Amino acid sequence: MEITTNVIGYMQSGSLQSGLRVFLIAPLDYVQDGAFAVIDGGSLTTYGLVTDVTVDIDGAAVADVMPVLTAAPRGHARPVKTVPPHHAEVRMAAADDIADIFGRDEKGFFVIGYTREQGHPVRIDLDKFVQRSAGIFGATGTGKSFLTRIILAGMLHHNAASVLVFDMHNEYGYDDTASDTNETVTGLKTKFPTRVQVVGLGSGAMIRSTPPDFNLEIAMSDILPEDIELLARTLNLRETTATTLDALYKRFGKNWFREFKAMKNGAVTENEDGKKNPAPDSVAYWANEAGVNVMAAEGLRNKMNRVFGLPYIVEHPAADTISLIVDSLRSGKSIVLSFGEHERDLDYLLVTNLLTRRIRKEWENQVNAFRSSGTGEPRPLVIVLEEAHKLLNREMAAQTTFSTIAREMRKYYVTLLIIDQRPAQIYDEVMSQLGTRISGKLGDDDDIRAVLSGLAGRDALRGMLSRLQPKEEVLLLGWGVPMPLPVRSRRYDARFWEELLGEQDGGAVDPDEILRDLGF
Repeated sequence: MEITTNVIGYMQSGSLQSGLRVFLIAPLDYVQDGAFAVIDGGSLTTYGLVTDVTVDIDGAAVADVMPVLTAAPRGHARPVKTVPPHHAEVRMAAADDIADIFGRDEKGFFVIGYTREQGHPVRIDLDKFVQRSAGIFGATGTGKSFLTRIILAGMLHHNAASVLVFDMHNEYGYDDTASDTNETVTGLKTKFPTRVQVVGLGSGAMIRSTPPDFNLEIAMSDILPEDIELLARTLNLRETTATTLDALYKRFGKNWFREFKAMKNGAVTENEDGKKNPAPDSVAYWANEAGVNVMAAEGLRNKMNRVFGLPYIVEHPAADTISLIVDSLRSGKSIVLSFGEHERDLDYLLVTNLLTRRIRKEWENQVNAFRSSGTGEPRPLVIVLEEAHKLLNREMAAQTTFSTIAREMRKYYVTLLIIDQRPAQIYDEVMSQLGTRISGKLGDDDDIRAVLSGLAGRDALRGMLSRLQPKEEVLLLGWGVPMPLPVRSRRYDARFWEELLGEQDGGAVDPDEILRDLGF
């Protein structure tokens, strides 16, 4: 049989369960782990991944191929249900094969990377991507933040959804400097000045010496007892905390935080006989009236000093910036909330959960109104959460708004994009809800298992994931992509912006876009 271009071998044997055996005629250095192989078998074309390459004692080379999809001529690719015939021709995927499976250059299809062997563009459907929660994983130093910037830039350019980024380390809004190369890393605000608003946490906060669009202050009345219970590990709270907080809320309502802050530990009054009693403004006085254990109440008051001292929690904010954030997201803007100098876990846990709880309520109300009236369909919202394991571990997941979003909020147009280096620490119920998973190299077996949980072909993909290059190689997985595929990710550089925004644009503001954003 005549060998055509890109032919690597011929179908030898195999099954759906154990995979296909391909006799190789191509040089071994041409066929590598994770290569996208196409098997032309008469009436059906089978698409699969090379999962192993072996050489027999007599020098014959054989590749193992995991079949994933199959398609009839001019038909849509579907999950594979049969095997190709013996001696069917096996070739490396061409650009058209990649485009047939991962989409072509059309609106909504965004190039996330390129095939490692021949550099063919691989796209993701952004409209589909935002419909379910997703995750970006990889060990420290594998470029998760750069990949996140690339995907966010694609979403902003396509206008697929509003985005709320909880920017714990102030990386996404304004320009930054790469720690390893000292090169400028372009911020999303720089390229999308009319679509992105940067919010600083606390009055007068500056982000990389730049004033934000506005500042977020949290009203004391916005804080609920459940926000404090979420900090149980951080504040080392006791089991009695919930009882004390419940009593405070029953007595003072939404003013419980202000009233508890005003109470003093150990304050006493002395009567004419010299007998000392708890002063009316003391914790003990309130605890006795409420029937709460005094030591438990005073202990909680001491531990909450860390929260009471947070400068961005005030009795009367200068403006209702939480409502301003919600309104901006509803109107099509995207928000980067930079934490500035407030980078402790305490700040991150408290602010992200409190703000997201409000957003969840607003979007649920919008959707319910839309279903009743048929008008005013809500805009999709993606919430970007770094170091997700701090909020979505087994202990915390049940208490946070984020686990509810991962499980239920897709029907309310809200999804998560979580970024983490330790996916094994994320609650498995949350991991199971992630539609698309994009992972760089992971060295820990538990982390690899977590990323691959619930996916077909886990054993074959495990080795593929562990053998990725430390940087700029990722494995695309899950519901949001037609089949698993390792790719060489795009670089976040000037060329990326030229390709995304156009060489003539170069990131300049489009006057028509400004008018649209202003409502004209």
